[in-house]
Amino acid sequence: MKSLFRISALSVAMSLSGLASATAETLRVGTEGAYAPFNSVSQDGAIEGFDVDIGNAICAVMEVECEWSVHDWGGIIPALNANKFDFMVASMAITPARQKAVIFTDPYYYNAMRFVKLKDVELDDAKPETLKGLTIGAQQGAVSAKVLDDWFADSDIKLFPKLGEALMDLESGRIDLVLASQFAIGDWMNDGVDCCEFVGESFLMDGTVGAGIAFRKDDAELQARVNKALKTIMDNGTYDEIRKKYFEFDIMSKPGYVSELFNQ
Repeated sequence: MKSLFRISALSVAMSLSGLASATAETLRVGTEGAYAPFNSVSQDGAIEGFDVDIGNAICAVMEVECEWSVHDWGGIIPALNANKFDFMVASMAITPARQKAVIFTDPYYYNAMRFVKLKDVELDDAKPETLKGLTIGAQQGAVSAKVLDDWFADSDIKLFPKLGEALMDLESGRIDLVLASQFAIGDWMNDGVDCCEFVGESFLMDGTVGAGIAFRKDDAELQARVNKALKTIMDNGTYDEIRKKYFEFDIMSKPGYVSELFNQ
């Protein structure tokens, strides 16, 4: 049974507007809960992270209560479409393939990928020709897995249900590199990890237009409401206050695409 957590944004809404309703609308928000610093579950069972703070700020503007739940990444779109929750704030990259299954808000950040390698692996760059024969890990269902499949046919690709499992195999020396979000990898390395280092440039998968909040295709009205609230928190400074809690740098700058990097 999936873990279910209730996180109320109503108190935040009261402080912002001075208004509250005893019968506030409740919206169910899904996330993965295994992708720090964006979304994770703390030791005391609380869902936390950048995605959660953004979702709660949006709910505060909308003056609704947020009910959060966590879901395995591989089944998170089917869970949304099966009405397990109302919308998803889970750092999901907006891609043409995913847009066939769900609809998205405008991007709320650009989650560039980057390779991380064992320090013992001698590499000055990370391109298909330099990674030939090496073992590269990625998370199943992530855009990084598709990039590896499309561009790194001469490498040994190993996919993992969760990013943390790939990073554990990297730290133990069972694989040579991992391709994932540069932010998630940076958060992992900042937690006292000394085995590994970034290699190569950061990039987006072709066709990706940033990370967005996802909805069922028949929920365009809710999508518009959330998109409006997202714009509000970006305009009033709330978004930047949240961003500064997690990142010291701009996360809305768009990196280059993988084809631009590897076709040089």
